[in-house]
Amino acid sequence: MNKKLLGCSSILLLLPCFAFYPVSIGLHPFWQAPLLQNTEEAFETGSKPAYPSGTVGLTTGNWVLNDAVLGNTAADHKNGNQAVRLQQGGTLTMDFFVPTGAATVTVQHAVYGTDGSSSWELFAQSESCNCNKWTKVGQTVLTSSATLQAVAFTVNIQGRVKFEIRKTSGGRARLNIDDFVVTEYGSAQPSADNDNLALGNPSGAIADVNSPNNYLLVKPQFTIGYNRDQGKPNWVSWHIDNEDRGGIDRQDDFRNDTALPAGWYQVQSNSYVGSGFDRGHNCPSADRTASVADNSATFLMSNMMPQAPNNNQQTWAALENYSRTFLPNNEVYVICGSYGVGGRGSNADTTLTRTIDQGRITVPSRCWKVVVILPVGDNDVSRINANTRVIAIDTPNINTLDQNWGTYRTTVDAIEQATGYDILSSLPVNVQTVIESRVDNGPVS
Repeated sequence: MNKKLLGCSSILLLLPCFAFYPVSIGLHPFWQAPLLQNTEEAFETGSKPAYPSGTVGLTTGNWVLNDAVLGNTAADHKNGNQAVRLQQGGTLTMDFFVPTGAATVTVQHAVYGTDGSSSWELFAQSESCNCNKWTKVGQTVLTSSATLQAVAFTVNIQGRVKFEIRKTSGGRARLNIDDFVVTEYGSAQPSADNDNLALGNPSGAIADVNSPNNYLLVKPQFTIGYNRDQGKPNWVSWHIDNEDRGGIDRQDDFRNDTALPAGWYQVQSNSYVGSGFDRGHNCPSADRTASVADNSATFLMSNMMPQAPNNNQQTWAALENYSRTFLPNNEVYVICGSYGVGGRGSNADTTLTRTIDQGRITVPSRCWKVVVILPVGDNDVSRINANTRVIAIDTPNINTLDQNWGTYRTTVDAIEQATGYDILSSLPVNVQTVIESRVDNGPVS
């Protein structure tokens, strides 16, 4: 994982200081957790006035504060008398395991005094893995407000678990953390089914014109995390089962995507001409043959990346064809994308091509794909477990690569490390820990 952006979507909420409610009513689109026992740490007991690492006994147990203090000044934004104050690369770590597991974690946060913004991340460690591995939960949180806010993480870890907060940016800007609440793991599980984004939003993309390089573009056929300045997707996610397959011919109607926000450059059907790179589908045409509209959607240029011809037509095509062999008895989730800058296409020039279309489209250096296969059924997310087959590949964007896609198998963790994404964030953390660290060794045809 990335040490990962773990099983979660992070949702920022404003809550009044006098009424902090950790129960996440309306936070989770797929399920509602029952009201169960909570572990709540308000940081009101104990004392730690100096920044060097030290262990403090608090209400819930011992916590290790590194480059952190228990702040009680007027500049510390807090509920009650104290809050944790982190500086530089400070960490706040449970020195104990919560015995009842975790469904969600909710944390209140604010900048210290009038300091600048800081980002931070939540990590989890499950005792069941016996590996002392910390896994990132959800997206990185940016704290910019001097008023306490609450952020909720979906965790879904069964069994004993502990957590750590890591300050990851802001330098000398300080950060207040207060009211750390863990809701007990319950029997209710996510029940997302046949949804193109069921396994999570890898980059936390949003449909906001102020997020042009991480823009959420939702279509019935697939969902895109689009990058305006690169003229291509960061990633595309979709679900495929037998109902997505029919007798519709390939439409080949490459065209600009008019659904992009007004004023944004729209990559044209001829933008790749003479570049030495294919208009490489992310979601392939053959995954959407049930209707003309479905197949036609795959030819929108917002679904394309500059891909070396042999990569597109041979290596990737072979994996795409193999993924469809699991139908009709199985259903498949696919997330794919590209990263880096500079590829080698079919042109004679041996130098890397960094951009095409007068600099408006970035040529990636790597192309990646994650394929999750499970038997046909309902409530897909809740049925994915440690035994589910997950194929992950990461290929160089060159024309001389191996035609056997199995050569490029890797872990989801490795792709997340390279991209910064949280690719299977909707899955329970303990499931992610297993399947994202495993290299597939199954057949390739």
